[in-house]
Amino acid sequence: MNRTQTAPAAEARQKAPEQSPSPLQTLLRPIKGRVRTAVVLQGLASALGLVPLICLVELARVLLADGVVDTSCVWLLVGIAVGASVAALAAGTASTLVGHLADNDMQLSVRRALAHRMSRVPLGWFTGRGSGRVKKAVHDDIEDVHSLVAHTLPDLASVVTVPLVALVYLFTVDWRLALVSVLLVAAGIFLFSRAMAGGMAKMAQYAEAMNRINSSAVEFVDGIQVVKHFGGHRRAHARFTRAADDFADFFLNWSRSTTPVTVGSFLLLSAPMATVVTVLAGMGFALAGWTEPVSIVAFALLAPALCAPMNVIGSRVQQTQAAGAAAGRVTALLDTPTLHQGEEPPPLEPRVVFDGVSFSYTDEGTAGESPRALAEVDLVLEPGTVTALVGPSGAGKSTLAALLARFHDADAGAITVGGVDIREIADPYRSVGFVLQDVRLLGETVADNIALGRPGATREEIETAARAAQIADRIETLPRGYDSVIGEDADLSGGEAQRVSIARALLADTPVLVLDEATAAVDPVSEAAIQDALSELARGRTVLVVAHRLTTVTGADRIAVMDEGRVVETGTHAELLARGGRYAELWRAQAHQRAQAHHRDEPGADQ
Repeated sequence: MNRTQTAPAAEARQKAPEQSPSPLQTLLRPIKGRVRTAVVLQGLASALGLVPLICLVELARVLLADGVVDTSCVWLLVGIAVGASVAALAAGTASTLVGHLADNDMQLSVRRALAHRMSRVPLGWFTGRGSGRVKKAVHDDIEDVHSLVAHTLPDLASVVTVPLVALVYLFTVDWRLALVSVLLVAAGIFLFSRAMAGGMAKMAQYAEAMNRINSSAVEFVDGIQVVKHFGGHRRAHARFTRAADDFADFFLNWSRSTTPVTVGSFLLLSAPMATVVTVLAGMGFALAGWTEPVSIVAFALLAPALCAPMNVIGSRVQQTQAAGAAAGRVTALLDTPTLHQGEEPPPLEPRVVFDGVSFSYTDEGTAGESPRALAEVDLVLEPGTVTALVGPSGAGKSTLAALLARFHDADAGAITVGGVDIREIADPYRSVGFVLQDVRLLGETVADNIALGRPGATREEIETAARAAQIADRIETLPRGYDSVIGEDADLSGGEAQRVSIARALLADTPVLVLDEATAAVDPVSEAAIQDALSELARGRTVLVVAHRLTTVTGADRIAVMDEGRVVETGTHAELLARGGRYAELWRAQAHQRAQAHHRDEPGADQ
């Protein structure tokens, strides 16, 4: 072949991009040197562990030899056996220590990276994902990688080293008997490979099925109060039962297809089978004069070493596959896009401007974008005023409010506070606070929950905020007052938890405030207290209120009516009613609903 033909091929090979590392390689890269050391040490320990058995065979050879026993050789073999045992123990201990220290560093760095990443992703990212998925990555998936680093990889070193060293020695003793052992192991491995066919795909299905169970279980538990209140328990746990049934069907089918072949492979690779087969073959060879009787001792002791590690290789391969899948999920979270971190200080003027804002929710893992949730929205929130967002369900009210709270960033257009793009503010939550319908309290003291936005707040400031939020009297009835821990000795109702979140917003004292259906899921008594607290909270601030019931926002300084992702009209309550547009239609529809509800509640209405 001439050089003109080979040169382009060589150049093409040089330009070919290198294969990107797998997620597992990415996670293990910082500790790969120590992992290799642990694997080598475990392999050395396994090899040294066979030396006493080899010494025992050679000792039998010396003792059974004709003539005078060479006592110096006997004691030499005994010394080698004892020394190898001690060395094997030391190497195994060192391997365990190095592997676990490397694993601890890996877990710490990955969990810190995940916590850092999760703190920087858009808050809206969590809306479409069950907390079970994040918990699985932070705890369960990292635990799978831990098993690989601290246990599986060193065990695989033993799986390779023990049969290899034993086989080399047995071939030096008698190659015919060694071939018998090899054929037995080869048959077992063949059956095992049949059982493991398609194992990677099955493990991926297994992990996905478990993920569905985790997510549906967390979803069911989180919503148990609402489920019990409305009596929809059968529908509520249907998703969980479906996930459990699907997993059971998948696992049973997988087990049934692999169990017979797996049992056969384990039988062929069992230590008793190896001992029986090689001893019987050795006796036959000895009677035929093909081998020495003492060789049977070597195979009786070491032939099981060819098979015993093979009995664990299946579980180790599965653990390796599970760790690879787990690493993929962890790195996927680590690669989650984060919000842009600005550097501008908090603006002085709380004037909010939505300028041509458009936004679409994009489903993860799908190509293209979903239909626009917002389309070129223009809206101005003047300082010290309350602006209400109203409209039918799906109009884009909560989405627009979420963009101001920076749960997401707009696809097009800009949102400015005091003339500064909210994406460029270093700490936007010092400027924009929010009170949402779905309240989340941490498992900390009530005081810590209120001071979440201002960790350095004094107790007096915390109590002042609680009084303004109409929740101080309830807190003082708790066993330890403000030091009571949520979930332990502080069990608060939905309305009470909402008022704690309002106290939190009061203490944070942000000039701009977003209120999204803050009274939608509470009883009338709690709603009255919350409305009083919200009135205190809104005083002097630039407020954006998302409301479904129009009667709650008739006193707003400005009402913006949204429909199909656009602001279709703005004005005061009176102006919008007089205009007879979309707002007037919504008002008449809700008035009709109120009249029907009032009629149903009248005595004798059902008779």
